[in-house]
Amino acid sequence: MHWMYYSLNSGGGISGLCLAVALTSRCPDINVELFEAFDRFKEIGAGIMIWSRTWKILESMGLTSEFSKIAHAPPDGSLGTGFDYRRSDQPQEGFRFHLVQMPYGCIRFHRAHFLDVFVDHLPTNVAHFKRRLSSYSQPESGGPIHLKFSDNTTSTCDILVGADGIRSTIRAQMYQEASAKDARPELLDFINPVYTGTTTYRGLIPIGSPDSLPPNHRAISDPMMYCGKGKHVVSYSIAKGDIVNVVTFTSDITKEGTQYEDGESLWVTECPQQELLDCYANWEPEVEQLLKKIEKPTRWAIHHLRPLPFYVDGRVVLIGDAAHAMSPHQGAGAGMAIEDAFVLARVLEHATPSTLNSALEAWQRVRLPFGNHVLKGSYESGVMYEFNSDMGDNYEILGPAIEKQWHWIGETTPEEEVARAMEYYRELSE
Repeated sequence: MHWMYYSLNSGGGISGLCLAVALTSRCPDINVELFEAFDRFKEIGAGIMIWSRTWKILESMGLTSEFSKIAHAPPDGSLGTGFDYRRSDQPQEGFRFHLVQMPYGCIRFHRAHFLDVFVDHLPTNVAHFKRRLSSYSQPESGGPIHLKFSDNTTSTCDILVGADGIRSTIRAQMYQEASAKDARPELLDFINPVYTGTTTYRGLIPIGSPDSLPPNHRAISDPMMYCGKGKHVVSYSIAKGDIVNVVTFTSDITKEGTQYEDGESLWVTECPQQELLDCYANWEPEVEQLLKKIEKPTRWAIHHLRPLPFYVDGRVVLIGDAAHAMSPHQGAGAGMAIEDAFVLARVLEHATPSTLNSALEAWQRVRLPFGNHVLKGSYESGVMYEFNSDMGDNYEILGPAIEKQWHWIGETTPEEEVARAMEYYRELSE
């Protein structure tokens, strides 16, 4: 029997909960403990999307019946809209310049409902609330990792999985120690998230009331990408189609990689509706219809990580946003977190106390290049949507280039990723 702990220090996130469910359902010999900083699991943000490769993971975990009940519509594998791209930054009606379709299309959920499915499958006595990890100590001798929490309580474990989000405490300590040990001050640059140059406004629009959107509004039926120079607006239905989630983006690409000037405490703030309307003044009518229905928007400063050079240090491993927090332009964050957890759980099924380091290194060899590839691609996609790439608004080349950005969804399957990780594990364990 070996022991595993992992910490969720920034709210009960998808990666940690998925890993806990995956491990406890298949590996009764692994004792899983999940430490949550707050008094309950919670998610911020409203909409969440996944793609076909993530749906296949949920199928493998036996969870698709529950997720089907809370999706915008039960996924059936048929060809569906990924996104419908329109040119919209003009007062007259816009036009479609590209349509991305794929099997299953874009599978959408309310974020809180999505999280609840994992919570409902979490065994009792696994989660510990109000326990914020402050530091850990990993002895070179290979003994247990010692954990210290902000309330001065302590614990030990054999593996520490940092599923603690974009502001990861575990990532900070991992890179500080690696920098000092190897005399590599440049590693300190990977600790803090950096501003993407993009600010978003978010809001939810209930469907069905007399003062809601007209029933033929495109955002109700399909995921929409309304594009303009330096700005774009995303909308799609969630919660069985009862709500339209709206996220608008406005970007200054010269600020990518900088520190957000308003400070970390103001990454998310409320703002007046007029600020939102002024930002997208003179856009096409159906965009104005959407934005006028958002009475209390919130403003978000979008941050991401620089692509990390490693996710693993000994028996400490980063997953989800702690490893590859990315901009939301490909709706990939949740799926990547779930895939991290799925592949890690499957590799750890076969590990023994003497091969834990090999298991984590095998996992890293598969997930590190993939995570960094999608992180970079997600940012690049946002630049394309706003006509800021070298292609500008040359639709004939821009449209296919945008579609190519989604090819990672079907290039491999999660099971193939597991198989590759297991090949590395066998090599490393010999």
